[in-house]
Amino acid sequence: MMAAPRIGFCGIGRMGEPMTTRLLAAGHNVTAWNRSHAKLGPLAAAGAVARETPRALGECVDIVLLCLGDGKAVEDVVFGEHGLAHSAPPPRYLVDHSTLSPALTRSLARRWAEATGGVWIDAPVSGGTDGAAAGKLAIMAGGPADAIESVTPVLRAFASRVTRMGDTGAGQTTKLANQAIVATTLAGLAEAFVLAKRSGIDTAALPSALQGGWADSVLLQTLWPRMVTPPEHATGTVRVMLKDLDAIAELAEASATVQRVLPEVRRLLQDAVRRGMGDWDLSQVFRIGEAESEPGM
Repeated sequence: MMAAPRIGFCGIGRMGEPMTTRLLAAGHNVTAWNRSHAKLGPLAAAGAVARETPRALGECVDIVLLCLGDGKAVEDVVFGEHGLAHSAPPPRYLVDHSTLSPALTRSLARRWAEATGGVWIDAPVSGGTDGAAAGKLAIMAGGPADAIESVTPVLRAFASRVTRMGDTGAGQTTKLANQAIVATTLAGLAEAFVLAKRSGIDTAALPSALQGGWADSVLLQTLWPRMVTPPEHATGTVRVMLKDLDAIAELAEASATVQRVLPEVRRLLQDAVRRGMGDWDLSQVFRIGEAESEPGM
């Protein structure tokens, strides 16, 4: 690993902010960029250096980390008019924590290598905002083994596990498998919650009652209490999960994989977005089932 690498972070959102905070707390030299410059204030106060464009950020860092909303945002930040690819010199490593389709990731990685000679590592994360703040994210990475090994000490600031899953795109494929499990579990929890509530069960007591049993999970213990008492702020939104299910559908088609359950969950989330729930916390999708269960529905 290079001595005292300079770190750049693009995308100071729900995940990016606690991840960058962890990097600063670990003593890293961090430069940050965000489309909304106002979000950089607290990080600058904590020691980060703010830059006006991704290109300007790229020219003063060795490793750049991305945590952006979708493929369009990643492509713009990297290859847009003021993108990282125009940095002179460019960062040695680009680590993308966003969740994209594997095909798009491989395409972007080829373009990055051709434009800069640098290495693109797809490194999506799982663990949510709580995991980011606690430094306990799980990272599934795709790319050259030596490159992943080189950046792992940096990623350890906010991740308890970094696993190389294979070549470029393998990290994204693993994340989509992760999201398939999360989405189907979410749908099951939502239906179970409505069933329990309409049957007179004390819903608040259920996570404790099931703890240690086969139905127990991080999702049960995390999402169910949010169904009982809606959170003030969303930690994971319906819209973002639907974006991931769209990517899963694309991968399923490309790999000739027959899916029976996930298409139903995707339709559930599409319905939620149509009902204006796109920016709601994931836990609140149970409200669709609750409404449909009302007498006369």
